[in-house]
Amino acid sequence: MKLLPLASYLAALAALLIAPRVNASASPVRPEHRVGGFVLGCQAYTFHKFTAFEAIEKTAATGGKAIEFYPGQSLSPDDKKTKVDPTASDETIAKLKAKAKQHGLLIVNFGVVGIPQDEAGARRVFEFARKLGVRAITIEPSADQLDLIEKLIKEYDIAAGIHCHPKRANKPDYKLWDPHYVFSLVKERDPRFGVCADVGHWTRSSVDAVAGLKIFEGRVISVHLKDIVESGNPDAPDLPLGLGVTNVKGILHELRRQKFDGNISIEYERDWEHTVPDIAQCVGYVRGFADAETKP
Repeated sequence: MKLLPLASYLAALAALLIAPRVNASASPVRPEHRVGGFVLGCQAYTFHKFTAFEAIEKTAATGGKAIEFYPGQSLSPDDKKTKVDPTASDETIAKLKAKAKQHGLLIVNFGVVGIPQDEAGARRVFEFARKLGVRAITIEPSADQLDLIEKLIKEYDIAAGIHCHPKRANKPDYKLWDPHYVFSLVKERDPRFGVCADVGHWTRSSVDAVAGLKIFEGRVISVHLKDIVESGNPDAPDLPLGLGVTNVKGILHELRRQKFDGNISIEYERDWEHTVPDIAQCVGYVRGFADAETKP
């Protein structure tokens, strides 16, 4: 047997140790969970006027195949006191998983969730995510939390994507809207520590979303997909994909180029109680993009 030179062996070992992995407890992604090659569904906050069970039903009605839950949503019309959050019981988690399975949805993510400063509280978030079977969580941490979060990413093998809200003049200390700043926080850390690219909020902050994705190549954990009316306006309304100023086609091209395999959550923040038709149109846009790309 031919032995590798020591330098080659050490390089191979280092590559193995730092390579991104998928949470071993996460539910497997099957072909039926994809739309146009992407793991596509809804962020449940789109349906925050409803319960988590109703969000599952509505996501399925749009043609989405995955769902990202957020903390604080009531469980079901029959149980509005129980919330979807890291304090949820095993029974509650089992009910969520069964409901999602009934409607053919993959539970892919949880957030935007606050990470407590204490390790016990932070660990509770990751333990909940593990039981829920997600591949990642979406967070907006403070800089002093990063070491603890990275430690738990490694321990639980659950990725974490830093999310942003729009840049606002009355919040000069808020920096997460800036992809360069967020990249500076994660660039030397575990490759499972990256960005939840909210491309609509980037556009609201006058950030070129495609350029933002390029900054994080290899660290795009998940995407919140939106199209909006106007760039540079933090309050610009959403539109169905392809009708606004967000470069949705360019975003999908870039994700495909990067061989992105995280989840895309459509987060539609408009007409809260009557969003299913518009979101179905968004799902159709992604499906149509894929169909057009595969034709000669």
